[in-house]
Order: sequence, then structure tokens, then C-alpha cells
Amino acid sequence: MKYIKHFDENTPVSQVALGCMRIGGMTDSQADRYLSEAIENGYNYFDHADIYGGGKCEEVFGAALKRNSNLKDKVIIQTKCGIRKGMFDFSKEHILSSVEGSLKRLGVESIDVLLLHRPDLLMDPEEVAAAFDILEQSGKVKAFGVSNQSPAQIELLQKCVNQKLIINQMQLSITNAYMVSSGANVNMCNEEGINRDGYLRDYCRLKGITVQPWSPLQHGFISGSFLGNDDFAHLNNVLKEIADKYNITDTGLAIAWLLRLPEKMQPIVGSTNLQRLKEIALASDITLSAEDWYKIYLAAGYTLP
Repeated sequence: MKYIKHFDENTPVSQVALGCMRIGGMTDSQADRYLSEAIENGYNYFDHADIYGGGKCEEVFGAALKRNSNLKDKVIIQTKCGIRKGMFDFSKEHILSSVEGSLKRLGVESIDVLLLHRPDLLMDPEEVAAAFDILEQSGKVKAFGVSNQSPAQIELLQKCVNQKLIINQMQLSITNAYMVSSGANVNMCNEEGINRDGYLRDYCRLKGITVQPWSPLQHGFISGSFLGNDDFAHLNNVLKEIADKYNITDTGLAIAWLLRLPEKMQPIVGSTNLQRLKEIALASDITLSAEDWYKIYLAAGYTLP
């Protein structure tokens, strides 16, 4: 596993992060094994949200940390807040109360990175700024970012907050790559030329923001994996051919395809399958050739003008 830096120059983080939204039903022994084997395979960055499992996922992770206190210093925790039933809420009160809840469930004194979970259409950026200042000054949160936000939304927020927004978590995979394909179809009158995100990739490169692709093995909106899916037969044939060439699995190759993008990427992988996590960890050491990257891109159904 390779490591990158984003929230602290002295703290390297795994190039691939683990999303913990599926661990809520784990037994103690399963959670202990998940944590220890993840660290053994090089993962040290764990992504949470206050809504995952209604808070149960953070509780399970926190309990595992307590039972395995020797691993506590090897873990970097990111969590998200802002989604409530039927609404988004970036109010100062909700942000502060959400962080307090996450700290309690995780059993930690501070959160390494806090992300605002999707855009709140009623956001008051000055209210967010006040919450961030309190959290930073109290030592409860070390760094901040967002998820699913456009360049303009980030700019508006960054104008008011004192902390640099270092992460934007966005859906991105081989089959959900319009934020990539629009860059190849500038001023083209086709579906792929429709820009849906304000050229987010270029913006994040210019601003030094890490992009965290979520659902990197999924197609559609969490519609299932494209790997082994008959609806993507040609893509899977190409993936198998190229995976054999690099001596990795198709799972690892799908992550290596994202890591080949020139901006700083840190995919969020939600699998709890320990064998799959081993396969994905190997992807960090693979650098696809440009020819192989484009071959996969075209096999996914995208075109070049």
C-alpha cells in the first residue's frame, strides 16, 4: 500500500481508504478481525458518517478500538455529518451535536477529518465557519472537507471558513465517470460533453483538494457492482485481460484505474470481504500504462471525439 498526505504533512494516510457503512452488523470477533487485518494490509484511513447504521457503525468501530487499544494510534478516522431524515442540516447546532455524538460512539477524543455530507441547500457559510472554529479550537476535529460539492459551492464555503477544505468525496468509478469524460468532450454536442460538476477534477487539482471516489466498484447510484455483471460483459472481458497482464484481480484493477488519474485520489472502498481488501491493497502498487487506461475507458462505453 502506498501512502499520501493531505490533512497533516507528518501523517501519511493509505492511498485507499475503508468505508465503514457496512460494519454495523458485525460481531465483536468479526470487527476485531476486520480492524486488525485491514491495518496489516496497509489501510489506516477509515471513513464513517453519523448516519451509517443510525450510528451503529461508529459504535461497532469504537468498541473494536477499545478492545484493541494497541491499534488506536495506527488508525485515522474520518466521519461525516449533515444528513438528517428528510433534510440536510449544516446549522452550527447540528454540526456540533453530530460531532459530539460521533466522538462518543467512536470512543475517541478527536476526529482527524470531518466532512460535510452532501450540500445543504439552506447553508449559511458563516454558521458553518463558527462551528468549524469551535471544533478546531477545542481539538475535537483536526481537518475539514466536504462531499458531493461543486467548485462554486466549495468556493462559497471556503470564503467564510478559516480552515482549508482538503477533501471532496464524490461518486466515481469506471462506469460512473462523467466527471472524467466531460473533460474529453469540451464544446461537444453529445451526452458526454454535458458538464455536471463544474469541471471538478481540474478545480481540485488547482486547489490541492484530495478527491475521494465513493462506490468505486459500483454502477449507477449504488446499483450493484459492474464486476462480473453480464450487463458489462465487454468491460469485464477487457478487465480480465488487463488484470492478468499486471498479475492482479479485476477488483484491484478497477481501483488502479482510478489511482492512475493525475489528481490526488483516495478511493473509499466499502467492502468487508477481507480477501477483496487484500486484492485492492495491491492496486496501490500498480501504475497502468496510458494505453491500458484508455482501453478500459473505451470498454466502459465512453468515446473519444
